Amino acid sequence: MAHEVIISGFGGQGVMSLGQLLTYAGMLEGKNVSWLPSYGPEMRGGTANCSVIITDELVGSPIVTEATAVIAMNLPSLEKFEKTILAEGLLIINSSLVDSKTTRDDIDVIYIPANEIADELGNNRVANMVMLGAYLEKTRVVSPDSIIESLREVLGHSKEHLVPVNQEALKRGAQLVKNKG
Repeated sequence: MAHEVIISGFGGQGVMSLGQLLTYAGMLEGKNVSWLPSYGPEMRGGTANCSVIITDELVGSPIVTEATAVIAMNLPSLEKFEKTILAEGLLIINSSLVDSKTTRDDIDVIYIPANEIADELGNNRVANMVMLGAYLEKTRVVSPDSIIESLREVLGHSKEHLVPVNQEALKRGAQLVKNKG
């Protein structure tokens, strides 16, 4: 099955890095991948989204118009991309920043208080990893170990100290999905 994901939020929420980690992890696992970033006019605080495809098949186009999943970090992202999800697809909403509910009843929806969990972990920049943990638990598209290996590569030795908090954020997001299952 091809996983075609749109990840969206404000610039600075780690949307692009989340997409890159998924892509790198897919490559580590020998899958075909693509990552297509899209920025609003401002880098930080503006809108940002990326499309990620992870599949065992060839990737025909990096553009995702019908998503199997959307990870919405904020309300504008939900409003823009909710309609792109295929029936029986997945929508993960950051309920810390989005207080409205989806209008769709033909998709699976998970509400994750990502910012609150990140604050509990002492690092508000890992909200994206909480969302990623939920996505991985629900889809099993790549393993959390591949994500951590990719994270070590992306962060480099100078930021190795950030791996444990990111790993814990992944676990907390996954745990929320397990508890709802």
